[in-house]
Amino acid sequence: MAKTTKTAKPKKVVKARVKKAPPLLVNMESPVLDRLWSTVMSRRDADPAVSHSARLLSRGVAKVAQKFGEEAVECLIEAVAGNKPALIAESADVLYHLMVLWVAAGVSPDEVWAELVRREGVSGLAEKAARTAPGTNKIP
Repeated sequence: MAKTTKTAKPKKVVKARVKKAPPLLVNMESPVLDRLWSTVMSRRDADPAVSHSARLLSRGVAKVAQKFGEEAVECLIEAVAGNKPALIAESADVLYHLMVLWVAAGVSPDEVWAELVRREGVSGLAEKAARTAPGTNKIP
């Protein structure tokens, strides 16, 4: 008796439908980020006992950077876990703490936006290869 072998049917290729994301509005067109920036800036000289931003800023750049790092890790954990609501909440925390870090370090959003504009249209790999940062320990 001849042995019959089963042949696998070719898998059907399904194209995913990707929703077109709305544009990310920054700078003059992003009132939420502008208000957040203004609020954090206004807290630089506020009483640390009544303002979370003032309390963070009073602790110095290193502590603000540490808090930003903690929030970024929490964001990553939620992304890997696939927990979208928590990822959204943690992303808001990351943006807030990034703005606090910018204030603590004396960086303005306009400086960051200008750097993004400078990089626009340049391949990410080419841009990264062109960067030279002597004295840093960044992983290439």
